Amino acid sequence: MVTLADVARAANVSAVTASRALRTPAVVAEATLARVQEAARSLGYVPNPAARALARARSNTLAVIIPSVTNQVFADLLRGVYDTVEDTGLQVQLANTRYRPSREEGLLRLFAAQRPAGVIVAGIDQTPVARNLLAGLDCPVVQVMELCADPVDMAIGCDQRAAARAAVDHLIAQGYRRIGFLGARMDPRAQRRMAGWRDSLEAAGIFDPELALTTPQPSSVAIGAQMLAEFLAIRPDAEAVFCNNDDVALGALFEGQRRGLRVPAQFGIMGFNDLEVSAVANPSISSVQTHRYEMGRRAVQMLCAANAGQRPSAPVVDTGFTLVARGSTAR
Repeated sequence: MVTLADVARAANVSAVTASRALRTPAVVAEATLARVQEAARSLGYVPNPAARALARARSNTLAVIIPSVTNQVFADLLRGVYDTVEDTGLQVQLANTRYRPSREEGLLRLFAAQRPAGVIVAGIDQTPVARNLLAGLDCPVVQVMELCADPVDMAIGCDQRAAARAAVDHLIAQGYRRIGFLGARMDPRAQRRMAGWRDSLEAAGIFDPELALTTPQPSSVAIGAQMLAEFLAIRPDAEAVFCNNDDVALGALFEGQRRGLRVPAQFGIMGFNDLEVSAVANPSISSVQTHRYEMGRRAVQMLCAANAGQRPSAPVVDTGFTLVARGSTAR
């Protein structure tokens, strides 16, 4: 009996790609699709209906994979997921990768054995192994928090780099020139925010690579305070900082106040993510609001629609972002 693996070898593609070409040809490149179809014809491949029916049997599990359960950013995302899933008959099973790619791969293997009804996974920077595992799940998949041109299946989020550019453009518009970057943990999203910081400063002709300070340590308010102290020791002439999240920004504000810095007149502070604490700090902290609750809510809706045979016309949804200017930059 000719198997799918035989077809994949003849077409010089992976078994996952061969399967997708035969099941959902619209998502496969035309040249690849033609090779797979020709290989299937020439070998006389006939899908086994019984095996296919068994393979498509799904549980009511909605797998949600995030890198942290302590970060408020993901709490907002989960709130959107849980609020939307209530009347769907799905049961959320939450998994935490702790920012470890190997752990994400292991969790995907575990979920594959459970045949989930859908998977929501944070980020777009999966390893090739994790990406292949996601592609082979035979259920809808939504990557959340960011945008990408080539999602595994579907994606919803915002342009992190563009959002960072908007934040730094705001600082420049307020008259700040020597603008630093403080970044903790530096996961792929933080790296894209740093790239946006650089984009904005280069466009204004004021980029200085010595104004960046990063650490692999997990983000926290304490780390933000420590980083600003280290930063000012290196660059006492700095006029402002763009922080890769609001925890770091709040710590920077506390350290600045401890040193007697007048915020915003003497020194500007910009955060990212717009956590609740940013609005009640004194002065309140300018930030970039990313619509995480909406991402979680719509991700569930996209999965449910796909399972009902109503896949969205656009596989990538941009939720946008909102620049929230507050006291810490009101120069």
